[in-house]
Amino acid sequence: MQKKLFSGIIPPLITSFDKQGNIDEKTMRNLTRWLANHVQGFYPCGTYGSGPLLTTEERKLVARIVNEEKGNAFAIIHVGAATTTEAIDLAKHAEEIGSDAIGAIPPYYYHYTQEQLVDHYKALIDAVKIPVFLYNNPDLSNNPVAPQTLSVLADYGLAGVKDSAFDLVSFYNYKLAVTRPDFQFIIGTEAIAAGALDVGACGVIAGLANCFPEFMTDFYKTWKAGDPLETGKKQLAVVKARNIIKMAQTLTMIYAILKMRGINPGYPRSPFKDISKETYDKARKMIDEQGILA
Repeated sequence: MQKKLFSGIIPPLITSFDKQGNIDEKTMRNLTRWLANHVQGFYPCGTYGSGPLLTTEERKLVARIVNEEKGNAFAIIHVGAATTTEAIDLAKHAEEIGSDAIGAIPPYYYHYTQEQLVDHYKALIDAVKIPVFLYNNPDLSNNPVAPQTLSVLADYGLAGVKDSAFDLVSFYNYKLAVTRPDFQFIIGTEAIAAGALDVGACGVIAGLANCFPEFMTDFYKTWKAGDPLETGKKQLAVVKARNIIKMAQTLTMIYAILKMRGINPGYPRSPFKDISKETYDKARKMIDEQGILA
């Protein structure tokens, strides 16, 4: 049986909250439906999705919403947690509601050995039949996954990796370590997307795709067309656009830019707050000057 390929542009979907900090289900459904017209997949409940700020039940609610509203797109539900027990609970729920795959950051806060990380991911792989992706984000997990560890897990049945180390050399070393032909590499940032795609990444989990999905999909189509010069130009344009969301906390900037576009994303959850009017006006001017939406 041919394995599903998780390719294309995949927003790490933000979560919609109301002013009181509750999940705004209606708003989130509308946002997911809008994005589904422009992207190939979703990665909810992760970093951009405010995953660490959600309760277990809220994460399950978000997973259900995405699965019900994703249209023809696929959903890789992030189930990473501080404990193996909670990660397995979320993984089983994701499978039960028909998710296409799951992803998981290493257990965080404490530092773990590579052997302990292997045991954690083996337990996740054993718990479900759907594909399991490892989400490498050493800055947030405090637990970098070594290339040899990834190779061991690939041999055990890990489906792929979402690499958010923001380091092409690190990504290349993952590629060198894992030789299984059907192992899927997804780059976890738009900042170095072209370089990763050129060596075999199948998809891009791009925070920018939350607010500029058309822009990111255009970049991906250009790369697929095999025009390296034009792809290079668009990669630089992507980085330039990314600099806008780096003007403040990237998560809060995503909500603000969606509002600029006339799309209701809800509100970020406390302790995050809306950006200042000064930053909002500056970002809007930069977007107009760069012609991102032209």
